[in-house]
Amino acid sequence: MEGLLFGAGSALWLGILTSISPCPLATNIAAISFICRDLATPRKVLLTGTLYTLGRAVTYVALGALLVGSLLSMPQVSNLLQKYMNKLLGPILILVGMFLLDLLSFRFSFSAPVTESLQKRMPAWGMWGAAPLGMFFALAFCPVSAALFFGSLIPLSLKTGSSVILPLLYGLGTGLPVFVFAVLIALGARSVSQAFDKLTQVEKWARGVTGLIFVAVGIYFSLAYIFGVFS
Repeated sequence: MEGLLFGAGSALWLGILTSISPCPLATNIAAISFICRDLATPRKVLLTGTLYTLGRAVTYVALGALLVGSLLSMPQVSNLLQKYMNKLLGPILILVGMFLLDLLSFRFSFSAPVTESLQKRMPAWGMWGAAPLGMFFALAFCPVSAALFFGSLIPLSLKTGSSVILPLLYGLGTGLPVFVFAVLIALGARSVSQAFDKLTQVEKWARGVTGLIFVAVGIYFSLAYIFGVFS
């Protein structure tokens, strides 16, 4: 139970960290601004932000359930994961932590196809178009979001055996800052600009602290489960 609670908190934090990273943050703000441009009332803007967040969450749940559920449903793979997951988790956390600290880098980009036809239809859908747009942009992985989702959340979900709860919390975490920006958009563009500058500063600090924690925990897992130092 404690492991699941720790995993839940970690998944939520990873989602928040993903959302405030420069690439996903810019994408989220652009998406919300695009949909909210013809919405006059704050209530509709807030509902739009909520629908966009739910769209992202549903996508991450679907991906998590597919990847984690598929792996855990195969007896041989499941047994191997139960036997070696702790040993694998140490090096994985170290690598992800080093990436977050900018000690490692890799190029990776995957974007869901948002066709010109779909872009033209979005304004006609109004605030209800926020949910499918959230689904599309959730699939637009950049290096940071790919590292946090595939390199951290999926191994964590495999370790705890959670194919739905942790991806759901991750998805909701990616939507929390989006919801805040929806509120700011309702209040005025100047507030958005100021908040964006502050979040950029917070993201650098948060990513650095998270990277250090990942490296430290990864070293502990490696020493404990690979080299048996604490046994």
